[in-house]
Amino acid sequence: MQNRYSTLGKRTSILNNNLKEQKYIDVLNGAKAFFQSNDNYKDLILEIDKGNIEENKKDKIKLILEKFIDDSNSSVEGLTTDELLSRLYEDIVGFSFITKYLNDKNVEEININSWEDIEINYSNGSRIKAPEQFINKEQALNIIRKMLNISGATIDNASPIVLGHLSKNIRIAVLKSPIVDEDVEVCASIRIVNANNLEREDFIKNETATEEMLDFISNVINYGTSMCVAGSTGSGKTTITDWILTTLENKRIFTIESGSREFDLVKRDKNGKSTNSIIHTITRPSENENLSIEQEDLLAVALRFHPDVICVGEMRDKEAFSAQEAARTGHTVITTVHSNDCRSTYKRVVSLCKKGTDIDNQTLMEFVTEAFPIVVYAKQLDNKQRKLTEIMECIVDEKGTVSYNTLFRYKVTKNIREKDKVIIEGHFEKVNNISENMKERLLQNGMPYNELEKLISKEVS
Repeated sequence: MQNRYSTLGKRTSILNNNLKEQKYIDVLNGAKAFFQSNDNYKDLILEIDKGNIEENKKDKIKLILEKFIDDSNSSVEGLTTDELLSRLYEDIVGFSFITKYLNDKNVEEININSWEDIEINYSNGSRIKAPEQFINKEQALNIIRKMLNISGATIDNASPIVLGHLSKNIRIAVLKSPIVDEDVEVCASIRIVNANNLEREDFIKNETATEEMLDFISNVINYGTSMCVAGSTGSGKTTITDWILTTLENKRIFTIESGSREFDLVKRDKNGKSTNSIIHTITRPSENENLSIEQEDLLAVALRFHPDVICVGEMRDKEAFSAQEAARTGHTVITTVHSNDCRSTYKRVVSLCKKGTDIDNQTLMEFVTEAFPIVVYAKQLDNKQRKLTEIMECIVDEKGTVSYNTLFRYKVTKNIREKDKVIIEGHFEKVNNISENMKERLLQNGMPYNELEKLISKEVS
């Protein structure tokens, strides 16, 4: 079979006059019928529908499609035979044109607003309308169903809101009619977390933060101070958290993530042997609540593995209560959360903790401020630049009085719009030194005095 069809492109260019020109949708439907009508392809159809084709069967499927094109003398205006074969393969086996965006390391998000309106968000902050679209709403629904099949999720009229994942670093959220209009049929947001492996110098070059800011957050976490990295979606919370974790020296790290894995911290030598101590874990949702494994469950397990640092990828629910409990019992915890600014981060975490306990708000606020004395706020500005706009210390005195101490901030000095371009200018400044409480904490956690002096040596604004 390989020899017979390996020269198909050459033969069809010679026999082009014999090709039967059709609309692409008719060729696609004919190819699907070709698979379904042959008993020998039933197992392949099942794998295709599940969106989980074994690598050794992909070439076989391409050969079958070549045979279909050859036997049916099919052609589509504007497509060469090879282009037609490639498009049929992606529409039947893959995720149509969406596949190329999933494989693009510069893409952060794919938003399917309708079958004919797809937006692509890039890591540089740009957002474009994809030139491609699905053939119709039925194809859009079929492709998205194939995506959801990978995580064992099903979307239908009874379950029109579904969350799933395509791989360890790709999350998908889907809405189907009647939640959305019938003429739209289905909407989806596909979030892709590509490991950029950014180094300290990259953040400095991109003006995300200063050397002093980066050294500060790296040092405090290395010396046992729990931290919360806050911000909105797309602000760079995960990227900066990932870098912070890579700076930890000789630490046993236990990561906990929900739905998909965004961190990839394992380092290997040239022989492939791990050189650090990392345990990556991920939740497992189930329709049977007794079988679901949530972040809260993984937090309880994490303590039995004696980690030096626990990373909760994102606090979204009642796991916030377990996270602050761990941070208040001698464990170093780093986590992320959605909030509006540094101060409101504490109120946000308290509201999440309320989902897991009936303790009053005042007591919870005391717990949370004790648990996470440092908050780092990440933000994507209107000009699409990402900045650490504030690093703040929360101070709780002996009487329980809470005060907030801004350590660093990004001060905007110019913000104007010229035509379609936003121009923002500003600078980073050191506002205050750490408190005496924080100095004492770091010294007790093993920070050498000369390193502590470096943290507080530079003048404040």
